[in-house]
Amino acid sequence: MKSLEQSVNVEKARLLHELFPQEIPALLAYADKLCMTIQEEEQLLRTKWDNGLFTVEAWLSFVKEIGNKIHRYGGRLYTHSRLFADQLFDGYLALYMVHCLTLYTTIRQHDNHKFVQAINLLFHP
Repeated sequence: MKSLEQSVNVEKARLLHELFPQEIPALLAYADKLCMTIQEEEQLLRTKWDNGLFTVEAWLSFVKEIGNKIHRYGGRLYTHSRLFADQLFDGYLALYMVHCLTLYTTIRQHDNHKFVQAINLLFHP
């Protein structure tokens, strides 16, 4: 097994899924709803965008792609950790999904403290 420092986001996401499969359906429902909200409020996002790492167009493309993948793969993402990780945490898409994980566990004040700790350990070192 690789060390945490040597693991890439896809590997971390797969581990998260395998450790907490019961949390995945609600997480994906949240991510999908967030995708829809961002797309509905696109103009507001454009006016307030101040991220210097990438453009608002790039962020919106991540949002759209994640939403499409959640709909395309549906329930298979709940039960297949490899599919979940490969489709949602590969490359720049991981930026959006880590954003979703952060909001999902902090704003909601998620009640599964071990799940929150795992996310912090894996994605916020």
